[in-house]
Amino acid sequence: MQITMRGISKAFGPVRVLEGVDFTLAAGEIHALMGENGAGKSTLMKILCGVYQADAGTLTIDGAPVTIRNTTDAEALGIAIIHQELNLIPQLSVMENLFLGREPQRLGIVDSRRMRAEASEWLALVGAGQIDPAAEAGSLSIGQQQLVEIAKALSLNAQVLIMDEPTAALTEREIETLFAIMADLKNRGVAIVYVSHRMEEIFAVCDRISVLRDGRFAGERVIAQTGFDEIVRLMVGREIGDRFPRRAAQPGALRLQVRELADDGNIAGISFEVRAGEVLGVAGLMGAGRSEILKTLFGVNRKTHGDIVLDGVALQASNPAAAIAAGIGFVTEDRKSQGLVLGMSVRENATLVHLDEYASAGIVNSRAERAAVNQLIADLHIRTRDAELDVKSLSGGNQQKVVFAKWLAQPPKVLLLDEPTRGVDVGGKAEIYHIINRLAAAGTAIVMVSSELPEVLAMSDRILVMHQGRQAGVFDAATATQESIMTAATGGN
Repeated sequence: MQITMRGISKAFGPVRVLEGVDFTLAAGEIHALMGENGAGKSTLMKILCGVYQADAGTLTIDGAPVTIRNTTDAEALGIAIIHQELNLIPQLSVMENLFLGREPQRLGIVDSRRMRAEASEWLALVGAGQIDPAAEAGSLSIGQQQLVEIAKALSLNAQVLIMDEPTAALTEREIETLFAIMADLKNRGVAIVYVSHRMEEIFAVCDRISVLRDGRFAGERVIAQTGFDEIVRLMVGREIGDRFPRRAAQPGALRLQVRELADDGNIAGISFEVRAGEVLGVAGLMGAGRSEILKTLFGVNRKTHGDIVLDGVALQASNPAAAIAAGIGFVTEDRKSQGLVLGMSVRENATLVHLDEYASAGIVNSRAERAAVNQLIADLHIRTRDAELDVKSLSGGNQQKVVFAKWLAQPPKVLLLDEPTRGVDVGGKAEIYHIINRLAAAGTAIVMVSSELPEVLAMSDRILVMHQGRQAGVFDAATATQESIMTAATGGN
């Protein structure tokens, strides 16, 4: 199937998101689509799969003009999408989500036994055979939900598969499984659009790359004939310097001590220390207990055993409010449901945690609040019309920056970061890395969970590796390798 999009334009009210964009896709190729957050990548793909309709431009399939009015039209044409923001119905089971609207039936009644069997087959195909098809989708982790989304798209037997940040919540092993699936689909003639901010993935699996900048087409390149620096220049229109900014580690006094930490069945025997100005990376496979460490430290998960000592004082943070009051901040993995209040403005989200800092006698000093938020918007390069825009209107990467801003208004003693650059473009990542380094230089102790091993190795001073709920070792980042980290994460010596 050959797809050609010409002169595609789209506006939402006064905001022009796409302006005369061209894009072509050939059968049996993996075509990367890149650009900074807000460049229009997701909008272009949503037009292709019928979520939005273009204001101008043409779409042809195998040379014939087509009109895609909705997602049903797209599916009928063999086009499926895996959205960046998960699109499952949490109250339904995994198998009900997989076959929603096309449930297998027998004598006019949903055939649950067949649906379960077929769901198991599709889940196994994406390396998620351990997921119970009858489990509620909302009970799964973010990474598991992402695998269900991938299985759902594959079950449509699509000829065009759009993957919008499909690996954002996956571990290295799951990413390898996904790449193997993509290679098989490519060999069968399926065309794949791969939207990602992860450069290693783009150069590992893609054939061509198209770049958008500020809603316009910036260029197309053959992967084998281009490099990282050229793609970055196309994306941001400038050099961004070192991909991972260097930091001279100068750890100060002991800030956080964790001894034999355990929760309700997820983690046990976790012991580590973090000094002021130090970055402790946390690596491991999905389900190893990385996020659970952070949630227990922040009082989200109940601590059943162990001690947490902050600046020499035992911490009894049984809930997030107590942790915040003690000086602990938490950038969560799931920004939509845990990091933001989507119906509130950028300003309201950015000052939500420390609103009392801008109040006197119960009255908020609006001028001081706005000045602080405008400074954060400038520092983090958050793309927003103004501070009063609802945060739900921002792109995923800019929403992540607002989550970060929430904790930067009053820098904490300890900052817990769970996948802090998930869904953030290469320019935005560099900005967040600089913020992490700046916080560390100011004395904040940072504990950072990341599924991107290059990020963990480059940004950390030491690395704690988790395996099946227990720590498998602590490595010096200067001498550790991806191979040594993965060996420990999989239970090797």
